[in-house]
Amino acid sequence: MQNHAINTPKYGVPMTVLTLLFFMWGFITCMNDILIPHLKNLFELSYLQAMLVQFSFFGAYFIGSLIYFIISYVKGDPINKIGYKMGIIIGLIISALGCFLFYPAEIYSKYSLFLFALFTLGLGFTLLQISANPYVSSLGAPEGASSRLNLAQGFNSLGTTIAPVVGGFLIFEFFAIDGKVSAESTKIPYLIFGGLFLLAAILVKAIHLPSLISKEDSSNKLGALAFPQLRGGILAIFFYVGAEVAIGSLIINFLAIPEILGVDEHIAKNYLALYWGGAMIGRFLGAISLSDKIESTKKIGLMFATSILVFLLIYAFVDLSFNQILPFIGFIILNILSFFIGKSNASFVLVLFALINIILLLVTLFGSGTIIIWTLLSIGLFNSIMWSNIFTLSITGLGSYTGQGSSLLIMGILGGALLPLLQGWLADSIGLRNSFFMPIICYAYIIGYGLYTKKILKQNPINRGQSLH
Repeated sequence: MQNHAINTPKYGVPMTVLTLLFFMWGFITCMNDILIPHLKNLFELSYLQAMLVQFSFFGAYFIGSLIYFIISYVKGDPINKIGYKMGIIIGLIISALGCFLFYPAEIYSKYSLFLFALFTLGLGFTLLQISANPYVSSLGAPEGASSRLNLAQGFNSLGTTIAPVVGGFLIFEFFAIDGKVSAESTKIPYLIFGGLFLLAAILVKAIHLPSLISKEDSSNKLGALAFPQLRGGILAIFFYVGAEVAIGSLIINFLAIPEILGVDEHIAKNYLALYWGGAMIGRFLGAISLSDKIESTKKIGLMFATSILVFLLIYAFVDLSFNQILPFIGFIILNILSFFIGKSNASFVLVLFALINIILLLVTLFGSGTIIIWTLLSIGLFNSIMWSNIFTLSITGLGSYTGQGSSLLIMGILGGALLPLLQGWLADSIGLRNSFFMPIICYAYIIGYGLYTKKILKQNPINRGQSLH
């Protein structure tokens, strides 16, 4: 099997383009957190009904991935036939269509049409995820896969950080009519987003992307499921995405509770930006910590410098004073120290971060005072590396089954559809704050998965060093 190295300049362009794509779909994905309170008020929805936004969007990941898997079983892996580049282009075009469908949704002011538009958008993102994640992982040695994917995910988090502020301003303020939000508030922003996706498709078509297509192995069309790290990884993705999306979806409503903070949506969106901004900080730090190309002595200074620069970037975007967000700095320092404790081991860092998130959730549930605001928001810092680490641990050693394995992992994003819906029901039933016990179960499974992969990959060193493409 051919080995592709990243020590040649030709990989700089594809990495740049891919990080741009990660940024774009991060921005649009986080817009769902703005849409939920907007549509909840517009159509007078319960929490359960409002969470259909995430159900429709992330449910599309499951449907799209299931279709992909069935095709790969019957006809062979589609990405191996059309290539990563064409897969990305088709994904961008479908994403643009989903954005354009917000126009008729606004015209008829129907909640069901908004959900259909989100479902279509999710289908486009499904193909982007299936194509882009393994492509980034394959652009170099397997040992650096987690670092590269964390770097790309860092720019994804830049999009999720900016989205609450920019998207919230567009929907709640700029396109509001007479100070009131309406269905029309979403029309122009999503038409702009659709146009940007089409421009991105043209850009990808115009540039050269290296071909990383592996030879088909038809002896076992379900070969990806033979790998235990992949089977466990599907559920780990399910619980991680479900927990992250459920928490992010309810932060604005949580902060609006009088005894918590009691702020309006246009103020709460700034705190939501800290939740997603924390993920950005952690992912950039993860790219440094898990890199096999940076000397250990240089990592310390580079991580502190990076955390300061990214924090200042976040601070520039949020409409909050320095004193208001000062407690967040303490959790950033805890995040850095946790990386050092993890010792650049993808499995161990995953376990440690999941454990910290459980502690943060327990404080949110049973604590008092303003600390519970920061323990909830700081979960983003420790969610940061979970997607990248789970994904790369899951596809390690899959060889020609990497594309199939990637589609199965993307199916796990179904957690983003089901678990927010479950937490929405719990919020209606037992109260919003009490509903946050659900993510604890999710992170408990991730701890188990991290311990399991640490054990099996240590027992099978051949798999750890095997090329991923």
